[in-house]
Amino acid sequence: MGNAVLILLIWLDSRLHSPMYFLLSQLSLIDVALISTTVPKMVTNFFSGKRTISQIGCGAQILFSLTLGISECLLLTLMSYDRYIAICNPLRYSVLMSHTICKQMVIGSWVGGAITSLVHTAYVMHLPICHPREIPHFLCEGMALLKLTCEDISTYVKSVVVSSFLVVLIPLSLILASYFHIFLAVLRMNSLEGKNKALATCFSHLCVVTLYFGPPILVYTRPGSSKTPKINQSLFMFNAILTPMLNPLIYSLRNKDVIAAMKSIMLSRCLLKKVKSHLGCHT
Repeated sequence: MGNAVLILLIWLDSRLHSPMYFLLSQLSLIDVALISTTVPKMVTNFFSGKRTISQIGCGAQILFSLTLGISECLLLTLMSYDRYIAICNPLRYSVLMSHTICKQMVIGSWVGGAITSLVHTAYVMHLPICHPREIPHFLCEGMALLKLTCEDISTYVKSVVVSSFLVVLIPLSLILASYFHIFLAVLRMNSLEGKNKALATCFSHLCVVTLYFGPPILVYTRPGSSKTPKINQSLFMFNAILTPMLNPLIYSLRNKDVIAAMKSIMLSRCLLKKVKSHLGCHT
């Protein structure tokens, strides 16, 4: 609901028709889809008592969750680039972050996520399962599913570490580099109001980055992480459910533009109801 409201506000209010909010609406869209890949199935299993999933359903869950997860990594990196241009190079912002470029960024993040996810899902799903078919997880996750196969997967596990480095640590490094330059630019600002506004938008984004990038780093790059399945499941709860739920709260509660847009739309709806009621009384 929070993500849906944020998407609606950005779509309806012309003051939010900027590259930053366009990228934020895409983040909310990914979060809605990410929750939808796991939570409905979990709720169904909980109330029905049948904790089963078909092989096609399992493959689809891996494919969509990986696609959305990697796309969000890339999108968060692009959002940090947007803040870098807005604060460090404001005179060229309209050129470097035009509507066409924003669309290309979003399409690139979706395509990058889909291709990477398709490769991993195809490999995981083609392996035969020769152990009891009970996945030690609350969702279909590639590494958890690999524990059920009887083939040697040591080479693939190494490739997962390498790909995790590419899609997690490299984007995170780019984000940190962007914010290093941003904070240097903020320190040179003379206006206190300008400093506060820049830091407010950056703080919200950094909170989301910390919540989103922290769990995958601990799951996929931590030595011996495969030996702590309970901890891994708890960390996956952040990425699959908690972070998508908290994102709209983090951005809306600290963002004056979003709060103003919400008040404006609510006020216009109230006025419209009063006008309709007034006209109804006269007729």
